[in-house]
Amino acid sequence: MQFAERLNHVETSAIRELFKLLGKPGIISFAGGFPDAALFDVAGMQAASQAALVEEPGAALQYGATEGYQPLREQLAGFMQAKGASDVAAEQLIVTTGSQQALDLLGKTMISPGDKVIVEGPTFLATIQCFRLYGAEVISAPVDSQGVQVDVLEQLIVEHRPKLVYLIPTFGNPSGATLSLERRKRVLELAAKHQVLVVEDDPYGDLYFDAAPPPSLLALSKDVPGSRAWLAHCGSLSKVLSPGLRIGWLIANPELLAKAVMCKQFSDAHTSTFAQATAAQYLKAGHMPAALAKVRKVYAARAQAMMDALRSELGDAVEFTAPMGGLFLWLRLTGKGGKLADAAVLAKQAIEQGVAFVPGAPFFSQNPDAATLRLSFATADEAKIREGVQRLKRALEA
Repeated sequence: MQFAERLNHVETSAIRELFKLLGKPGIISFAGGFPDAALFDVAGMQAASQAALVEEPGAALQYGATEGYQPLREQLAGFMQAKGASDVAAEQLIVTTGSQQALDLLGKTMISPGDKVIVEGPTFLATIQCFRLYGAEVISAPVDSQGVQVDVLEQLIVEHRPKLVYLIPTFGNPSGATLSLERRKRVLELAAKHQVLVVEDDPYGDLYFDAAPPPSLLALSKDVPGSRAWLAHCGSLSKVLSPGLRIGWLIANPELLAKAVMCKQFSDAHTSTFAQATAAQYLKAGHMPAALAKVRKVYAARAQAMMDALRSELGDAVEFTAPMGGLFLWLRLTGKGGKLADAAVLAKQAIEQGVAFVPGAPFFSQNPDAATLRLSFATADEAKIREGVQRLKRALEA
């Protein structure tokens, strides 16, 4: 069969392929980017789904508007307002089938073959694949402990004139880095100055451990003249409520939003109305603050347990910056003491020792760092985390 040429520019996800190796009994997985299913608010979700069927059964079970179920749009606008984006209205957002669809819609509406886009190095693997699918040349901007290096980012914008810049400013995947407040303002200034679309992907921002992170780019945009027109914000309930709902949203200027709605009509007509009605009832009932407080506490303890174990068991064989939230720890193998410095080789040895992680190279669109790797602390309890790190040590010494 002759498949579309665009498929020649992408390949299957390295993470999804890794999951095929996890059928071995007793594997401790640090590989997935999943929330812990044991932390789902099942009772709250059950009540919300029942309320959806009792209060508006017709709307919950019927076809719906492509833009989204209006009560959910209103709840999501309120959710964003509570986080500092005080001027967001329901009409300024559309509901998507997970934030992944929001990224796909941005690819469809913005990217033509040969266009350039800038992403962080490293960044979310699926974003690289998505943008390449639409023919983009994906350029990498370096990241440090405070997020994307804004001076380098501006140089790349001037040099390449990209269609868009994609960032995960808060608890990045995979880097775990958080863009500083000063750099956030600089990014918005760059968007307005160079008239380049900046895409803020924010699936993890509510999962902070101690202090809340700096305000989102969306919240800050009202203080940077001209920046709001050049900003798109992608949000999601997947990491904070349930991935199974597949509820995300896109906030953008009216012209871009209209094009995204048109493309969504061609794709899935609308996101599941039952899922949307359930989410709307959950948010309306006010369950989210308590659910977030619970998961923040658990993830903070697991992150600390992982960092303590890594320092104790692996010592100077690895280096990392402590994340302030999210689901991930980003490591770099130092090679000190003659130990292995290739994460892809270590991944195979780790599977043999009964522990899995994702090598870091696929998260780079350019110049991959073979010594990097991503560990997720979300789905293993503290005892399993300690055992998993001990297995990682054995794999490193194998």
